[in-house]
Order: sequence, then structure tokens, then C-alpha cells
Amino acid sequence: MRLRLFLLSLCVWLSIAPAHAQAWQCRAPKYAPRPALELPKPGQARRTPVQGYTLALSWSREQCRARERDPAMRYQCSGDIGEFGFVLHGLWPESNGPNYPQYCRSVGVLSRDLIKRNMCMTPTPQLQQHEWAKHGTCMAKTPEAYFGAARLLYHAIQFPDMVRLSRQSERGTALTAANIAEAFAELNEGLPTYAVKVKTNDKGWLEEVRICLGKNFKPRKCPRFTQGAPNNATIKVWRGSGRELKRKNALPTRKVSNLANPR
Repeated sequence: MRLRLFLLSLCVWLSIAPAHAQAWQCRAPKYAPRPALELPKPGQARRTPVQGYTLALSWSREQCRARERDPAMRYQCSGDIGEFGFVLHGLWPESNGPNYPQYCRSVGVLSRDLIKRNMCMTPTPQLQQHEWAKHGTCMAKTPEAYFGAARLLYHAIQFPDMVRLSRQSERGTALTAANIAEAFAELNEGLPTYAVKVKTNDKGWLEEVRICLGKNFKPRKCPRFTQGAPNNATIKVWRGSGRELKRKNALPTRKVSNLANPR
């Protein structure tokens, strides 16, 4: 019921919002392969109470570095259906500790039609299946409801110009995790910096931005167990290969959103 009310509260507001700018000229493929069935291994199912959510946004250019020919990343990294900035990793229900709920029930394979609808948000069919099986089953009755909520939240976010931010270090000032959180907060009314966590790989390259949400889907302070770099950590941002840079050198932003009071 909570998820249904959330969807209704956002629909009117988002129906007049401009299209997001993280998937340049994205066009879903005419034919989308169905992913493999994913079932939990023994002991993986966990039905802990939901106390909040995480919206995980992956920096596609880092994910796709040297993976343009990887069959598993074909749609996201080849450029065949568009070029991507931030893509949706997933919407994850959280508990009061690291033992978040997962694999709350066994589910079948997603339909091709649903996969196509999500390709400009999560352009990897198997990842869509994984997110629904592992996380979505603990917060929604149907995959349509789960991906609908994730899509509304993803489209509500205003994204900073990561190419411009990446050049900050070239101007003599280190780019930190706090700088990235501040850039997101400045563009998104109602999103405080303490609700944003930045995740890097072991070499300090940006991998994800994670937004912490309460049970009411509004931003909250990230719990201690939320993975992320320290605020003062120096962050490097991969700007992409020559192909992406020729296509577009910066991520355009949209008007300021209001995550605190969506309507």
C-alpha cells in the first residue's frame, strides 16, 4: 500500500518534468533478450523489516571502461542504443543494519516488454532480472510496481555535469566525495548532502552515487552501514572514451527538483 501511495503522489509532478539527460538519444532495441532465471542460493533469502531504501546510481562511463565489446554489457557500453551517464543500478530496501531483506520470494523471468521499457534506465537485461529477484521482491508485489517506483525516483534526480566536475583537479583543487554530494544537493531541493554517499573502486575512480531514503521515500541521513568513501576522499571521474566525448562532452542538467515534497 505504501508503494502504491508513493507512486500516485509522484505521478502528477513527474508527468510535467522534462526527460532525463543521462541517456543521450537512447532508443530501446526492437528485440530485447530475456534474461536467465535467478533463484536464491540456500540461506540467501532474508525477510528482515524494511526501514528505508537506497537509490543506487552507477556511473556508466566507469562501468564501460574497456568493456565496449563485452557481450554482457552490449546495450550499455557499445553505443548501439545510446550513450549513458548515470544509470540505475537499483532501488534497494534497507533494514536497521547490514542484513537487508533480499530474495523474499522466488519469481519468474521478466517479460521482454518490461525489459525494453527499462532499457534507457537500466540498460542490462540480466541486471534488471537480478534487481527484481533480489531486491524488488521485498518491496513490491509485481515487477511493474517495483520498476515503476524506481523509474519515478530516477527521473526525479537532477544530475550535475560530471565532466566539468572531473576537471576540478586539473584546475588545482582536488575533487572530493563531499564535492560530489554538494553538487547533487545544490541541484535537488530537499536533498541534503548527508543523504548522499559516493562509492569508488579500490583505485579511487567513481563507481556509484547512492541516495539514502526513508520509509516514506524522502531523503534521510545515510546509516552508518551504508558503503561509501569518506567525505574528504579524493575522487577521480572517468570521462569516457573518444567516442563518448565526441558525441557529447557534458551531461546537461534539468531544472531543480523537489525531492522533499514531490507532487
